[in-house]
Amino acid sequence: MAASRRRNPEGRMSLGEHLVELRKRLTWAGLAILVGTIGGFFVAEYVWDALREPITKIAADHDAIINYDSITGAFDVRIQIAIVLGILASSPVWLYQIFAFLVPGLSRKEKGYTFGFFFTAVPLFFAGCFAGWWVFPHIIEVLATFVPPEDASYYNAKYYLDFIIKLVLATGIAFVLPVFLVLLNFVGVLSGVTILKGWRWAILAITLFTAIATPAADVLSMFLLAIPMVVLYFTAVGITVSRDRIIARRATASVEA
Repeated sequence: MAASRRRNPEGRMSLGEHLVELRKRLTWAGLAILVGTIGGFFVAEYVWDALREPITKIAADHDAIINYDSITGAFDVRIQIAIVLGILASSPVWLYQIFAFLVPGLSRKEKGYTFGFFFTAVPLFFAGCFAGWWVFPHIIEVLATFVPPEDASYYNAKYYLDFIIKLVLATGIAFVLPVFLVLLNFVGVLSGVTILKGWRWAILAITLFTAIATPAADVLSMFLLAIPMVVLYFTAVGITVSRDRIIARRATASVEA
């Protein structure tokens, strides 16, 4: 590879070299996820105890248990938790591998956008996941209130875990969407005014999302999810509108000069 770069003064890599580099990055990312999954397997039991805590509280009012509907059900749940923990724990490694593969091919300006997006999106994603983690016990407890006292609740373990994972990931992704709006503005796809004009649709979409993610009876959880998402949206609007104005002023000044 070094010889190739000496022959190529621009430092460009051939297709074969790109494939070798991709294989190396994927190998390191896969090994990191594997190690994280192995470690996650040993703590999965404690995470599962935390996840099933709402069921314990529900059981104080009426019969409620988590049900494993197959011989391998408990093992499958533990493996699923271990994989999710492994992906989260190893995220700094595999995210670095992705950027290490992509960044050399970007211009200086594109690198600035990419790193700005990365260091903003990742904390927001984890903040959204934390919001989902915080709100899910309230959702389950509110839904359980619809079960008559004389009846029993049997929760399928895999379905219960899938519900929590989807809720946590959905809120994490939702918190990142305003960053995509800013990124689209920076690359010239959307103007700040265009984003601002869609504020009614944005609030409607946020309301629908939080209404779907939370039960109808739990209005408090719905607002607790919606408020930070609305704030993030209007923060994105403020950033894009301010940037467009700065660019417009520079363009006017260059014309007058």
